[in-house]
Amino acid sequence: MTALVFGGAASGKSEYGEKLVCSLPRTGELIYLATMEPFGPEAEARIRRHRELRAGRGFSTLERARDLSGCPLPAGGTVLLEDLGNLAANELFSEKNLDPEGAFLRIRNGLQAVRDRSEHLVVISNDLHRDGETYPRETECYLDLMARLHREAAVWADQVVEVVCGLPVIWKGERA
Repeated sequence: MTALVFGGAASGKSEYGEKLVCSLPRTGELIYLATMEPFGPEAEARIRRHRELRAGRGFSTLERARDLSGCPLPAGGTVLLEDLGNLAANELFSEKNLDPEGAFLRIRNGLQAVRDRSEHLVVISNDLHRDGETYPRETECYLDLMARLHREAAVWADQVVEVVCGLPVIWKGERA
């Protein structure tokens, strides 16, 4: 099973995704694929909070901020990727020149590689398209990249879930 779980900041999407992967029948390892780079105290605090929230649930953590295609992921595991927004920012802004198409292809191919090696994959992502504001070019590139990634993931996902105020809204597939 493959799922895309998205929602706004502090919507409960991570908790929902963790419960979802823990509920799936599995034969392999339970893997938390972390994409956040610990830049500064705020990021370190978020990482610490997420580690505390998943403590005791049986996850092994694999940290990979970019290049999912080269990720040393054990075959047959159940993977929770947290999160697509961080991965997109890492891939898009790691180069000196913005290359949205290159970032899209690297991420898409990386997600396919992870999906191909996994028994189950649940991808957590952010909902970023609600305010209608105009942003600087770099931010617009990021938002466009995220929209493309969401469309792509929604096509191949068995389930697409938006989490709103802690409540899951199933857009595609059946409730697991």
